[in-house]
Amino acid sequence: MSYTRPTFRHPEQQRNDKGYFRRDYEGAISTLCAGCGHDSISTAIVQACFEMAVEPHRVAKLSGIGCSSKTPAYFLGKSHGFNSVHGRMPSIATGANMANRDLLYIGVSGDGDTASIGMGQFAHALRRNLNMNYIVMNNGCYGLTKGQDSATADKGSAGKKGTPNPFESIDLCELAIELGASFVARSFSGDKQQLVPLLKAAISHNGLAFLDVISPCVTFNNTATSTKSYQYVREHSEATGTFDFIPLQREILTRYEPGTTQAITMHDGSLLYLEKLEQSFDVTSRRRSVDKLEEAKENGRLLTGVIYVKPDSQDTHDIINTTLRPLNSLDQSDLCPGSEVLAAINENYR
Repeated sequence: MSYTRPTFRHPEQQRNDKGYFRRDYEGAISTLCAGCGHDSISTAIVQACFEMAVEPHRVAKLSGIGCSSKTPAYFLGKSHGFNSVHGRMPSIATGANMANRDLLYIGVSGDGDTASIGMGQFAHALRRNLNMNYIVMNNGCYGLTKGQDSATADKGSAGKKGTPNPFESIDLCELAIELGASFVARSFSGDKQQLVPLLKAAISHNGLAFLDVISPCVTFNNTATSTKSYQYVREHSEATGTFDFIPLQREILTRYEPGTTQAITMHDGSLLYLEKLEQSFDVTSRRRSVDKLEEAKENGRLLTGVIYVKPDSQDTHDIINTTLRPLNSLDQSDLCPGSEVLAAINENYR
């Protein structure tokens, strides 16, 4: 059986501010299981990039190995892409980012790809605050190898095989805050209303924007005993608030009353509005954010939404003071300025 995407499109379909149609952000037809949460995340990425008028040729998609790492083929088909080996997406992203800082980097990984074999690479990308969107499609199991528990599976949670997980889980959001990520959020693949503005805010953030998206595996981990199932997440999620993202180029019209909203200015001047459900929760406080995650876990809740943001974030290029020009554009005269310059540098160390 063969199938293709229909070529017919509505003649009055909308263009974004850069003149692109939504179809320009789509990719190949998904081969994932029907109902997989990963496809919903791919759709949210398409929607976010279309609404923000991101130019597809300015995006680089990077991934590792796993069901999640297949998804870059399903969105932004006209963008750059590189599928690395298991757990090594962050190092590939680092090298590409160092070579060309002008691209928008979207790194896609899974809970196994990040929390197990790729943990070391994940940690160093965070502490360097690499300027990229790091998206983990988190289903709590290894879907490509028949559903074994991953490192993010909650203790006592049981998938299709019915055996409760005996080990403590890794909370990637809490770890991301502690290791230096400057934007941390969690969402649910089934909550497009929350996920799309979070993605748009992450795209505008300067530094590493980490998104942990709970994405149930419909084949191996969508049982009533699993804490990563559709039913469990819908019944136990606790949002930090409701969100609205306002791009810089649009007129800013706030509709919130003073004292109920936290407005976060991104590095490009765009605004992320957080309408807080709990007034004491300050998402710009690392310590308060970690405490909030722990409080939610103690109460058997899954905290979603914006969890931590550092508005004055410096990315890797800012930290090590690289040239504003992409390194791949430097020529011989830039890289080898001559013996006189080298002599002057050596003289400084005498």
